[in-house]
Amino acid sequence: MELYLDTADVAAVRRWSRILPLAGVTTNPSITAAGGLPLSELLPALRDVLGPKARLFAQVMAKTETEMVREAFALRELDPDLVIKIPVCAEGLAAIKSLTANGVPTLGTAVYTPLQGWLAAVAGAEYVAPYVNRLDAQGGDGIATVQELQQLLALHAPNSKVLAASFRTPRQALDCLLVGCQSITLPLDVAEQLLNVPAVDAALVKFDQDWQRAFGR
Repeated sequence: MELYLDTADVAAVRRWSRILPLAGVTTNPSITAAGGLPLSELLPALRDVLGPKARLFAQVMAKTETEMVREAFALRELDPDLVIKIPVCAEGLAAIKSLTANGVPTLGTAVYTPLQGWLAAVAGAEYVAPYVNRLDAQGGDGIATVQELQQLLALHAPNSKVLAASFRTPRQALDCLLVGCQSITLPLDVAEQLLNVPAVDAALVKFDQDWQRAFGR
């Protein structure tokens, strides 16, 4: 099981890396733009926080196979262990094939159907990222899509993993884990909700009060 944060907030990654068993950090162009740091600064900063064993993900912006491949190699110069995120479209599939042939790990992103994810996996993508909440928001079933994709990969591309993305609630993450999802990436607000359980705070206050009544400080 791999747990990632989906963010470009270096300070938050530093804080949560002490608490959560993080495998690394995923980013996308929108997240990076909102964070305000270019990848040339962001990736080294994240690597410094997380150490050499963490996996970092960054996405290409190019539109054609040739440009995607060129951009992927340029990104890997910033971090030699970087996993390259490629949108699963026609040119993206061609880029995944080319990069896989050259030993570059990829993640097929913007996945909305099980067959789309399956194509990315058989093309060589190490990870496939279905968009759970976006599917739900469009009237689909994000968890069912994850489950079907899991089954497809287990049967036809066992070396690829589902890395579920686009979460709005902890319940969506839980449901993904319950259907066997091997990797998830959480936005900061959802990660914070995992440990935001008011009953725990109340229980700790009660323990402290009872102890003090019996034994003092």
